[in-house]
Amino acid sequence: MDAEEYLAKARTYYHKVGRENFWKLIDDFYENLRHDPLLRDMYPDDLEPAKERLFLFVIQYFGGPQTYAEQRGHPKLKVRHAPFPITDEARKHWIGHMSDAILKNPMDDECKEFIMGYFDHTARFLMNR
Repeated sequence: MDAEEYLAKARTYYHKVGRENFWKLIDDFYENLRHDPLLRDMYPDDLEPAKERLFLFVIQYFGGPQTYAEQRGHPKLKVRHAPFPITDEARKHWIGHMSDAILKNPMDDECKEFIMGYFDHTARFLMNR
């Protein structure tokens, strides 16, 4: 599948998974992250704004409302993450927390696999150290 086909497929997941399940996914992820000694210092004390931004980004990417772009413009993932030391170890911690959140989510297995694949690819793309 080429990049255009992949993106078209990705944009169908908002309706397959649903807004509430995406919110549960992000909420569970941040609950996991809250106790991680490696990653926690990369986030502000108040996690709620970061949680909201990730939620808006994720639902937009997977075909939901374009609120993220309306509020923040283009995601510019590399630029926004450049100040943080995203090492292979940090990536593994992040992916571990997201994987745990995905496994707890009531979405079907095909959705879990596709969404986890996206996060895994993106986390590798964002490594900068």
